[in-house]
Amino acid sequence: MRNTYADLINQSYTFPQTGFDLHQGCLNFHGVPLKNLIEKYGTPLRLFYLPKIGYQIKKARNLFNLAIKKQQYRGQYYYCYCTKCNHFSHILHEVLKHCTSLETSSSFDIDLILNLYQNNKFSRNNVIIHNGYKTDQYLDKIISLQQSGFRHLINVLDNPYELERLDQRMAKDQTMNLGIRMAIDESPKSNYYTSRLGIKSSDILDFYQQKIHHNPKFKLKMFHFFVDSGIHDNIYYWRELRKAIKLYTLLKKACPELDTFNLGGGLPIRNHLGFEYDYEYMINEIISNIKHTCVTENITEPDIYTEFGKYTVGESGAVIFKVLETKQQNDTECWYMIDNSLINTIPDTWSISEKFILLPVNQWNKEYIRANIGGISCDHSDYYNAEGLGQEVLLPRYSRQDQEPMYLGFFHTGAYQDAISGYGGIKHCLIPGPKQIIIDRNEQGELVDYVYSEEQSASDMLKLLGYTAP
Repeated sequence: MRNTYADLINQSYTFPQTGFDLHQGCLNFHGVPLKNLIEKYGTPLRLFYLPKIGYQIKKARNLFNLAIKKQQYRGQYYYCYCTKCNHFSHILHEVLKHCTSLETSSSFDIDLILNLYQNNKFSRNNVIIHNGYKTDQYLDKIISLQQSGFRHLINVLDNPYELERLDQRMAKDQTMNLGIRMAIDESPKSNYYTSRLGIKSSDILDFYQQKIHHNPKFKLKMFHFFVDSGIHDNIYYWRELRKAIKLYTLLKKACPELDTFNLGGGLPIRNHLGFEYDYEYMINEIISNIKHTCVTENITEPDIYTEFGKYTVGESGAVIFKVLETKQQNDTECWYMIDNSLINTIPDTWSISEKFILLPVNQWNKEYIRANIGGISCDHSDYYNAEGLGQEVLLPRYSRQDQEPMYLGFFHTGAYQDAISGYGGIKHCLIPGPKQIIIDRNEQGELVDYVYSEEQSASDMLKLLGYTAP
């Protein structure tokens, strides 16, 4: 019987697979030898592999354009990145290399865009979609952005009162393009029935006729639709999409200027080695559904925007830990204690029970056992113990007597983790944020890596807490 960890993976999944392979018994991530990074930088460390971002953007564009060609669809496809998913400069710089639009979520996003523009990373000709609830400060910055020469802004209304506040702030001769977000009915598993985001579908037509149609300041250009549970091949998603397309056609007949359908985000990323998702089929079906309804209603097919965030950056990220200690707490429960806190470093595992690909970096030739991953904080919830194989973690056997330390990696962690955990801020139990490593390839295709930020120090935290002068 073969029972090494390498045998387990080879028997359970197709391996090697995109992004993962072994070299001399150690794991590579997108062709990056992780053992070399560990030897160079130590652990814990968080890394971003920038070329994966461009790969994802190109993949989605190709699939949408192929579907458009196949369906003889008359609209165009546009890729938009939602900044809230990851705001770091190295991420935005990489995204913008691929001529994408941007979606904002708060007033500070406007400052971020101005900084990008001032550093020649962003053009006034780029499309910017303004989403989310608009505070007064957010609205004022959107207006100011337009007045400074950004002409391709679309302000997506999240509620009817936002239009009144926007109207009051704008000059009499100023105009602005608008979008309307439709409040979708949530999935049956949700704790509430209708999304808090957007305007009730039953109110949208009347709202347009009464508040927008006769106001010369505004042009309705975009209909915004988004399902929080993501783009999945299930009855719920197709029902909500068809409902939205039907409402778009009714609105289009009342508003000839309307020409864009925004699908929002929601393309999933791989969260285990057995992940299966037919991207080509799903995108083709989306295009087919929109075209069919538009042809039936005798209207021109709209241009299509997507706002992919997690899909864009998620698979570029990883976090690497060292196993400090093993603890056999009873006959069946073994704990691998790592050199950081999961609550601090991968908060999605704690807050919403998100799953990521978990793989050892080394020791693949050892037999495998069941294990739980424990962080070093004092919190009961600082653990990870569920994976694709029957809801348990299977990892190589390890003990402190082994000559070589064991290293574990959580992969596809590039979205949201730093924002949720509060990058650079105070962490639970004063456990420091890990070192961050950026990995790219030069023009010759050679790997280039550098430290973006060092591990937090005690003095950093004391300054934040007010014990020393900033």
